[in-house]
Amino acid sequence: MMTHLTGWEFAALACAALLVGFSKTAVSGANTVSLAIFAAVLPARASTGVLLPVLIAGDVLAVLTYRRHAHWPTLWRLFPAVGAGVVVGTLFLLWADDGAVRISIGVILLVMSGVTVWRRRTAETGEPAEDTGSRAGRLKARSYGVLGGFTTMVANAGGPVMSMYLLSAGFRKLGFLGTSAFFFLIVNVSKLPFSVGLGLVDGDSLLLDAALVLFVVPGALLGKWAVHRIDQKLFERLVIAATVLGGLQLLLR
Repeated sequence: MMTHLTGWEFAALACAALLVGFSKTAVSGANTVSLAIFAAVLPARASTGVLLPVLIAGDVLAVLTYRRHAHWPTLWRLFPAVGAGVVVGTLFLLWADDGAVRISIGVILLVMSGVTVWRRRTAETGEPAEDTGSRAGRLKARSYGVLGGFTTMVANAGGPVMSMYLLSAGFRKLGFLGTSAFFFLIVNVSKLPFSVGLGLVDGDSLLLDAALVLFVVPGALLGKWAVHRIDQKLFERLVIAATVLGGLQLLLR
């Protein structure tokens, strides 16, 4: 796979890998831009397999950084529904060809952009967080869990879904980052056998991953430095704009 990449294409993937590291330790969900870059440079179906080990590397660094801030009751509440979503996503990938996956990723990116905009407006209006232990809270956790599992399996795009859920549950920044770090590490590692079985992760993709993981580390260090300094509203606007452009590029490609 690496032998077919031009210098500019590898540079784009390296920048996307750096952004993965940054998003894991600073702005969760920003790696939807990385998803768009990977799907634009590589075949859409193959891009999900190449991106997965890069995401896992970022998850490991995020866990090492924020491991003391995870909220495990929330994680245990989400995992069964997420598992169901991953199974549904695997069945979809068994049926879908590269074109269907590309269109699906484009649609997911656009939908997630809309979700992110809605999430930001909700946060700005100060809507009260819902009790996650209530019946409505448990139903919401299951709904978000299934959607998050499906989107993360099909397109590695579960970040915005989980970000919206954690913010609506009233998580502060460090609790948010710690909980999402463990969540995505466990979910992404559990996706590996499915991805190998589907032929999305193989020797060629892992060779490319070995080169790209080197760029995740400086991105994570940059995110750790910037997390208390970044103007998040401006950054989220840039992420949304880049994600919309990426989604439209995939749909019009």
